[in-house]
Amino acid sequence: MRLKAIKLAGFKSFVDPTTVSLPGKTCAVVGPNGCGKSNIIDAVRWVMGESSARQLRGEALTDVIFNGSSTRQPTAMASIELLFDNSDARIGGAYASYGEIAIRREVARDAQSTYYLNGNRCRRRDVMDIFLGTGFGPRSYSIIEQGMISQLVEAKPEELRNYLEEAAGISKYRERRRETENRIKRTVENLDRLNDIRDELDRQLAHLKRQSRNAEKYRQFREEERGTTAALYTIKLRALEAGLAVHEAKLSDLELESERNRTELQSLDTSLEKARAEQSETTDKFNDTQGKYYKLGTDIARLEEGIQFNQERIAQLGQDRKGVVVRQAETATQLEMDDAEILSLQEGVLAKKPEVEAVEVDFERVSSELTDNESSVIELQSLWDEFSARASANDAEIHVQESRVEHLDQVLLRLRARRDQLYTDHPGSGSEASSLRDLAEQVEHVQGTVNALAVDFEACVEALRLARDNVVERERSLEEARISVQAMRHELASLSALQQATLGAEGTETEAWLVGHGLSEALRIRDGLKVTAGWERAVEVALGTDLMAVSVDDITTFADGVTDLAGGEVTLYQTSSADDHLVGELQPLSAYVEDMDASLGGLLDGIFAAESMEEAVLARTKLRPGESVILANGVWFGRDWLRFRQVDKSGQGVIERGHALEELEHEVEDAEARLAELQEDLTLVKNQVQALETERDGLQTRQAEFSNKLSSVKTDHSVNRVREEEAVARRTLNKKEQRELESQIKQESTKLEESRLNLISLVGEADQLRDERDELTRSRDRGIEQLESARGASNSVRDYYHTLKLEYQSLESSLQACENARRRLLTQRGELDQRLQDIDNSLSDNERPLPTLKKQLESVLSERKNIDGELSSVRDRMEVIDGEIAMQQAKRQDADTRIEETRRRLEERRIDREGVVVKLANVRQQLDQTGITAEDALVAVAPEVTEDELVAALELIGRRIDRLGAINLAAIEEFEEQSERKQYLDKQHVDLEEALDTLNAVIKRIDRETRSRFKATYDEVNGHLKTIFPKVFGGGHAQLELTGEDLLDTGITLMARPPGKRNANVHLLSGGEKAMTAVALVFAIFQLNPSPVCLLDEVDAPLDDANVVRFADLIEEMSSEVQFVVITHNKLTMEMADHLLGVTMNEPGVSRLVSVDVEQAAEMAVG
Repeated sequence: MRLKAIKLAGFKSFVDPTTVSLPGKTCAVVGPNGCGKSNIIDAVRWVMGESSARQLRGEALTDVIFNGSSTRQPTAMASIELLFDNSDARIGGAYASYGEIAIRREVARDAQSTYYLNGNRCRRRDVMDIFLGTGFGPRSYSIIEQGMISQLVEAKPEELRNYLEEAAGISKYRERRRETENRIKRTVENLDRLNDIRDELDRQLAHLKRQSRNAEKYRQFREEERGTTAALYTIKLRALEAGLAVHEAKLSDLELESERNRTELQSLDTSLEKARAEQSETTDKFNDTQGKYYKLGTDIARLEEGIQFNQERIAQLGQDRKGVVVRQAETATQLEMDDAEILSLQEGVLAKKPEVEAVEVDFERVSSELTDNESSVIELQSLWDEFSARASANDAEIHVQESRVEHLDQVLLRLRARRDQLYTDHPGSGSEASSLRDLAEQVEHVQGTVNALAVDFEACVEALRLARDNVVERERSLEEARISVQAMRHELASLSALQQATLGAEGTETEAWLVGHGLSEALRIRDGLKVTAGWERAVEVALGTDLMAVSVDDITTFADGVTDLAGGEVTLYQTSSADDHLVGELQPLSAYVEDMDASLGGLLDGIFAAESMEEAVLARTKLRPGESVILANGVWFGRDWLRFRQVDKSGQGVIERGHALEELEHEVEDAEARLAELQEDLTLVKNQVQALETERDGLQTRQAEFSNKLSSVKTDHSVNRVREEEAVARRTLNKKEQRELESQIKQESTKLEESRLNLISLVGEADQLRDERDELTRSRDRGIEQLESARGASNSVRDYYHTLKLEYQSLESSLQACENARRRLLTQRGELDQRLQDIDNSLSDNERPLPTLKKQLESVLSERKNIDGELSSVRDRMEVIDGEIAMQQAKRQDADTRIEETRRRLEERRIDREGVVVKLANVRQQLDQTGITAEDALVAVAPEVTEDELVAALELIGRRIDRLGAINLAAIEEFEEQSERKQYLDKQHVDLEEALDTLNAVIKRIDRETRSRFKATYDEVNGHLKTIFPKVFGGGHAQLELTGEDLLDTGITLMARPPGKRNANVHLLSGGEKAMTAVALVFAIFQLNPSPVCLLDEVDAPLDDANVVRFADLIEEMSSEVQFVVITHNKLTMEMADHLLGVTMNEPGVSRLVSVDVEQAAEMAVG
């Protein structure tokens, strides 16, 4: 796998579409600071899914879009595309068969990014999944930007572990583990939700079961109602059909009468048509006579107009003849004037022609001289351009040498300053023993605190789990109590509605009357009524509607005001004493009423209670007028009457239902009190959970703080342990660097002397060129002066020549115009002669027909006089016929009136019939809607049943339906659906439990694989690091160490010992040593899992020449397996590259690319 090209457009400073081709295994990107080299690295990271603006050196993701410059407008979007050669199928899976893979990312000003994979739109995750395990990614070890080389070796143990995981291909396992954990979390949440749904569904099923039974009763009543309705519509249908037959008979009579009237009208129309035919003939004759009369009038007018026209034409022709004679005289005069002017112009042309020819010869001579002078000036300008090129090259070389001298001076100053600093720098090593002991004690103390916090955290988590279980249990109890209260409230409302419907609501007029007389709060008979068990029905039957009676002290007080009642009725009872008369051994019914007041006693006077039917029958013979006996079941006997009223289907009477309502109200109050207690308990338990969660979060925060402190203290301990060793190593390094600096100072001094000699030589050459410039300037000025003189003479002759030429051409044009005018006048004179002859001929033609026209006019006037008498006779006959037609039309109008009256009556009858038909159709439609045929409907009812009886039956069924209350018609289907859903959810619960077990097994398998791969990778990278580190440093030792025991989350630290030093933490190394250590680590990882591409941004900046050479050798060695793209300013690194890419910024803010193949360039230089 190899990165073939990078296509940039509108990305940061690359505003124009730019293609960065990467043909070789090692490509170096060079250019001055700030020209946009690092933008290439940012482009690669961005297109591979980098989502952090800070990592791309910006504040927002839209900062990658070109934001404009002093000469360019901002672009609307940025686009980057990477082309990979996948011929080795390094990118596997579905893309292994693709030889080339293109990944593109686009972003617009609205910050919306779009990814494309081989031209197909995809997700960011799809792009990142392609490179998982390859070692190549937006934040992998294969992309090292400026400053990241030191960050790599100074990374935290957890961050360093991530690099190793990427090399081992564990990153995809970690991603899968994270996805599996998320799926486990979602599964547990789904399981909890499923359990809640199942519990709720159980409660719904119990409620729906009750509703489905009511719905079934409702359907039975509706079916009965449908049959009764069909029978009612069938009876109506038969009555309407009979009425329709009556209307049909009356319509037949009216249609016969209408036919007789139409026959009479047809007879009148025949007579009228004959009169109109005669009128038509007379009219035609009148029209013919009148036409002849009008024709003769037309002929008279035509003849008179002809005579007048000929006379006017003769006068007009006489005027035209006089005008033609005048124009002939004017034309002859103009011809004489034109002949004189033509002669004068011919003489002028002959005189001007010789002068024009002489000036033309002079103009050709000066033009030739001007051409020669211009050629001389062009030759002089060519010599001047050649000289300017040589002078510019000399100036450029002088500038290069001056820059080189200045650069070498600065290099020598830096080298000498560094050498002097090394002579004065003498690092020493103090005693670190005391500090190391203190740090060791601090590590032990912090470790103990961390362990104690872990124990407290586990205890808090367990307490929190128990508290949450308690919350769930309390919520379940609360929900059950709430459902119970709701059910009791519903039952209470149903009973109250039924009680109210049974008693019947008082009208608004009655209520207003009671309020007006201060009785709205007065006791009713039903209030507080307590009856011995078993006798409720008997008391209810005995009292009847008097249960709603109002108890008062004195009826007479309200006797006058009762007539003010606007509507309805009111019953008032006053306190009265009961009669002590007994019938045999029977007790009065009032004896079964507890706490009976006087008014109620008056209502029950004379009513006795019997225990059995035999007692009641026997006591009936002993009753006095107004007395009666009643059984407990409501059978009521008088002396000569028997009464029984069945209660509603609920089986409860008003009094019994009232007792049930009181008990139910007490139960509701108790349940609501219990519900409030449960709510308070739940609130307390939730507060306990919240407190435990706060405590847990606090312990977790302290754990994190002390864990970080422990890592920090351990690091400080390691740092202090190697500090003394570092001082010794630093002195050795200083001596070595001093020797190297002395050698570099000598080399740079020699280069400086050579550059100064070259500069002196170039300055001497510049003086010679200055003299040559002066001579060329004088020659060029003389040539230009001669050219200007010749150009002036040429312009003067040319202007005079053009003036003469114009005058000559003007004379010729005037002569030609005069000759043309003379020819036109000759033509006009001939036309006038011909016109005069034509006028004479027309005068003769118009005078000849005048006598004939006058004779014709006299004949036509005599004929018109005869036609006028005939026209008067025909007009008189027409008036007689018009009178006869008017009389016939009056008779026809009368016949029309009679027909219209018959039609109106017929239409009214048809409308009545149509109304019956519409009603019949409506009844048939309503009958069809019941789904029962008329025959089936009549079979279901007795033949003698009337329409009123059926209406009463429908009202009874309606009352039964109303007593059912609110009905959920869908309850049956919902009960079945919810039952099926319950079975489905139970099965889903089992599936989720099995899926949870499977996911936990997957987590364990991923953990085993991760531990195995990480351990193998750690050992192998450690071995490669021990081999590569001595190559980079020319000796020394380096290794990786684990910070923990658990291979799943342990961190990694890097220990390095450069040549001549003891074991040292990388934090104590110099910048160059850190860079070389990081390079060794990266290449060690590459040995394990070579990334297909490695991007290095100025990694060699802190290295000296010797280390740069080693760095370049490593790159060249690794380039057989890894493609390197190196951004550098170092010439030694550039020499290593196969291909050079130069980035320039000639236009401010806009980067451009120049590509050079090093091998081809070398061959061209040798050639």
